[in-house]
This record gives sequence, structure tokens and C-alpha cells, in this order.
Amino acid sequence: MIWIALLFIAIFIAVVFMLLQQTVGRVFKNWEERVKTDTTRKLQDFFLFIDPSALWSGNVVLSLLLAVITWALSGLWWLGVVLGLLVFVAPNWLVARMRRRRLAQFDGQLPAMLLALAGALRAGAGVQAAIGQITMQAAAPLSQEFGLVQRQQRLGISFEQSLDDLFARMPSESTGLLVSALKIATRSGGNLSEVLERIAQTLQARQQIQGRVRALTAQGKLQAWVMAGLPFLLMVVLNMLDPAAMSPLWFHPAGWTVLAIIVLLEALGIWLILKIVNIDI
Repeated sequence: MIWIALLFIAIFIAVVFMLLQQTVGRVFKNWEERVKTDTTRKLQDFFLFIDPSALWSGNVVLSLLLAVITWALSGLWWLGVVLGLLVFVAPNWLVARMRRRRLAQFDGQLPAMLLALAGALRAGAGVQAAIGQITMQAAAPLSQEFGLVQRQQRLGISFEQSLDDLFARMPSESTGLLVSALKIATRSGGNLSEVLERIAQTLQARQQIQGRVRALTAQGKLQAWVMAGLPFLLMVVLNMLDPAAMSPLWFHPAGWTVLAIIVLLEALGIWLILKIVNIDI
């Protein structure tokens, strides 16, 4: 009877292991496809065309290599796993950060572009011709985005659809105002140059206020990162002064629990501080 029970237990464990393997494999495959699709699409918005398979393979290899090196140097397997996971999810964070910076650069270029477009319209140029002249003289990313608008029109896409695509790539309030003004002007006409000048003045005033807010809240953001880094710096110093007293924190499950709680509370504190100082204008 004991052998029969052990046989059933072994079969049950084997079935559970196979189901877990299939589930984990399916989840990993879905994650791979999603990362490849989303990251590639976002990079294409930056006019960066990278093979998604090479990007995924490089990310996996780099994550595993860093995890193994960290484990070998520190002797802490959990530290290697944490760093490996951080590197594994880092591309999405980096792409999102690059997207925000590019959107901010585009918004910063819009007021000057609108004033130049209004001047060209007052001089008698058409909307699309004026956009083409300004695009040739502008810097990236504005030249890239409006250059793509012009290329879409050459392929037969309507002006309104190309403007909608521009807003989809650059989803900001400034772009929305520009797209709405241009679409209304193409449908019903009107004094577009005056409208564009007013939008440019509004955007310039808004950007000045945002700059002042960023300057005033920079100290609060710096305090968040300094306060978050102090406990970890203190851990390193105490570990150098008395490694024996700090060893339970690194090599005992209770110490790992304390570290997990510390990381959770630090992340919560950083999130709350950044939420407070993040003032939307």
C-alpha cells in the first residue's frame, strides 16, 4: 500500500509540474510577444527600427548574465534574481522615459512652429506648403513628425487622417490644440493665422508656468530619492563595520522579510512624495 501511495504521489507531482511548466511557458510566451510588439511599435514612433527578436534575446541574455555575475560576486542568490528582473523590465521603462522626453521636446518646439506657420499664412502661403517649408528648417522631433505627415499625404492619405495619426503619436494637449485648429480651418476656413498665434501664446505661457513649477518641486523630488537611498547606504556602512551583526539580514529568511518590507515602504514613500510634487498645469 505504501508503494502504491508513493506512486500516486509521484504521478500527482509529475502532473502538477507539467501543468505548471505549460502555464509558465504560456505566460512567458505571451509576455515575449507583448514586449516584442509594444517595444517595437514604441521604438518605431522614435524612428528607431530594431529587430524585435534581437532586442528580446539581448535583454534575456543580459538579465541572466547580470544575475549570475551578481550571485557569484556577492553570494546572495536573491540579489542576483532581483537585479536580473530589474534589468529584464528595464527596456519598457527606458522606452517610456524616452517617449516622455521626446513628447516634451515636441511640445517645446510647437510654439515657435505655430508662430512661423502663422507668419507664413499671413504672407499668403497655403497651410500644407507652409508646413512643408517649416518642416525643412525645424529640428527633430518636430521635423520628423511633420515630415511623416507630408509623406502620408503623398501616399494618398487625407490631411485630416494624417493629423489624427500625428495626435496618436504625440498625445498631448498642445498637439490636440494644433490638430483641432488645422482640422477646423480645412473644413470651415477662418482666420487661421490669428488662431495659431493665440495658441502659441497660450502654450508659451503654459510652458513658463510648468518650468517654474518644476524648479519649485525639484527639491522635493531630490529629497524623495535622498531619503530613499539613506537606509541602503546605512546598511552598506554597517555591513562594512560589523559584518557578523549584519549577516542575519542577508542570509536569514527573517532578514529577507525585513528587507522586503523596507523596499516596499521606501517605494511607497517615493510614490507618495512624487505624487504630491507632481503638479499638472
